[in-house]
Amino acid sequence: MKVKIHIRKLYQYVLKTFLPLFLMTFAICLFLVLMQFLWKYVEDMVGKGLEFSVLAEMFGYAALSLIPMALPLSILLASLMVFGNLGEDLELLAIKAAGIPLLKTMKPLIIFLTFVSIGAFFFQNNAMPKIQTKFSSLLWSIRQKSPELDIPEGVFYKNIDGYNLYVGKKNRKTGILYDVSIYDIAKGFKNMAVIVCDSAEMRMSEDKKWLIFTMHSGQQFQNFQQDLSTGSRPTVDFVPYARESFDKKVMLIGFDANFNRMSEEDIEGRTSIAYISQNLKELKTSIDSMRYVVDSMNVIDRRRMKDSYQSFLNAYRAEKRDSLIQLSKMHPNNLDLDSLFVSRDQSVKISVLNNAYSKADNNANDFRFRSLTKVGTGKTLNRYWIEWHRKFTLSFACLIFFFIGAPLGSIVRKGGLGMPIVISVILFIIYYILDNVGYKMARDGVWAHWLGCWFSSMILLPLGIFLTYKAMNDSSIMNADTYIRFFKNLFFIREKRSYPRKEVIINEPTDEEIDRLLSELTGLVKVYLNKYGEMRYRIYWMDKGYDQLLTEIKNTMETMLNILSNSKNRFVLGLAEQYPVLIKNLRPFGAGSKMAKITMYAYPIGGIIKLVSVLFAKRINNDLQLVGQLNTSLQDMIDKHRKDAVNTAS
Repeated sequence: MKVKIHIRKLYQYVLKTFLPLFLMTFAICLFLVLMQFLWKYVEDMVGKGLEFSVLAEMFGYAALSLIPMALPLSILLASLMVFGNLGEDLELLAIKAAGIPLLKTMKPLIIFLTFVSIGAFFFQNNAMPKIQTKFSSLLWSIRQKSPELDIPEGVFYKNIDGYNLYVGKKNRKTGILYDVSIYDIAKGFKNMAVIVCDSAEMRMSEDKKWLIFTMHSGQQFQNFQQDLSTGSRPTVDFVPYARESFDKKVMLIGFDANFNRMSEEDIEGRTSIAYISQNLKELKTSIDSMRYVVDSMNVIDRRRMKDSYQSFLNAYRAEKRDSLIQLSKMHPNNLDLDSLFVSRDQSVKISVLNNAYSKADNNANDFRFRSLTKVGTGKTLNRYWIEWHRKFTLSFACLIFFFIGAPLGSIVRKGGLGMPIVISVILFIIYYILDNVGYKMARDGVWAHWLGCWFSSMILLPLGIFLTYKAMNDSSIMNADTYIRFFKNLFFIREKRSYPRKEVIINEPTDEEIDRLLSELTGLVKVYLNKYGEMRYRIYWMDKGYDQLLTEIKNTMETMLNILSNSKNRFVLGLAEQYPVLIKNLRPFGAGSKMAKITMYAYPIGGIIKLVSVLFAKRINNDLQLVGQLNTSLQDMIDKHRKDAVNTAS
């Protein structure tokens, strides 16, 4: 009963630790992706005089639509921080010491995030279509809104459709423009009009649909519109134009400055983008409809191909067509069409070839046009399938990121915002790149839609399983010493032993104890060199005694050296420092295992691995020979020490 109470308190503690961090990281991640959205669309919103309510609505819809991107990242970051803090404060060590495995510690968070994933699915299926429809219609409306008129000085202003304006100087207080040039290209460059004036005033009409220009002291130049219906051709050397001088002139320019909101029905009615406004049931209905259309087009194409072949026969007169059919039936294998064609006159040959080419070209153009329609429908169908799969991928990504973040945090054992943020950003960038690659491949039809949509999950799922397994077995995959030792062994970089003389020694080794360990170690080394000095191919893959004997030699040597480190004799300590650090031989699988047997019989692969392992085996043999020589030297030193002690006593 006490154990259950303690576990219940542990679950409460883990949840109380996780929930505030999860909410905090979710807010931070949502803010970051919202800033990315602002950076992407800032040019579409700035300088258009939008009301604050419109901007607030825009950012609200943007924040809701970016939840699928922020949620997995926040789960990854929160789980990393929680289990990193537990590991750094040694709380995770105490939990494991109490006999509670890591997976059981993660149990309340697994249940909680399962409900979060289910909620994310319903959010994607029910809420996201409405949010994306409102967001897309509002964004399109903002993009179509005309910018505020803020004509700069000394440069051409081109934000009024059909007009280019140049203002030499502008009075900010009165709004009067000086040295104004207006290029009217609304009717095309051939009918362009140029207006030059000393000053001008500009104001907006009450309905905000017209710009009213009041110009003073200027001239207007405009090309004559020539009437080409009489057959006269325009000359290149001289183009007549009209010039008009005025003291005051008023001109109206169409410029809609109102904010016109696009209807949501317009998006729902467009087949090419309607997928963003549909749930699973509606998407499946649309997919079935488009597949029926594509299948119908394929049936029609096959029928048209058959009809086009039949049209060649129908082009002949009835009596000739029947005779041609009868002739082909009488001589199904011996009918030489080339001889028939060669026997005709040159004019008939040309006519036949032109007729065949014309019909083939017409058919090719017809089928090419129809294929473009089918390709467009296929791409739209891919978009619908992608949206269908995305209803599920968000929920799955949330669970995957938890099973990556929680084990990784328990392995790294670093809390706070430093290391977890670095790891989270790196992992999320990898996920984002993989997800975009899969999306584009599925959209363009290079990959199947299910493969492209689940590509990132298929890559990260094995990583989550691997990290969870390593964390449950207290792996040291994030320990720098592990990798340093691996690369030292790989490049045969030797480790050096150091046994300085101790000032205080409690148990000094006796000669009898050293004799016993030396004899045992020397015997083991001789057995190894005799049995495994030249290791054959089958022994390398199947003999389990090799690893056991080498491990026994290592343990015996390390025990002897630990005892020798308590010696007062400097020469003994010097010899102890010369003993090599033994490495393991290269073998990817345990000897005698199923994988070892498979690799052994797959001779090209097994032979290459055995060939590489020769370098490791050679070093081990050399090290063991050195151990034997050092054992002899140490034995001689001990024997000399005994003789000196006997002579001194006598």
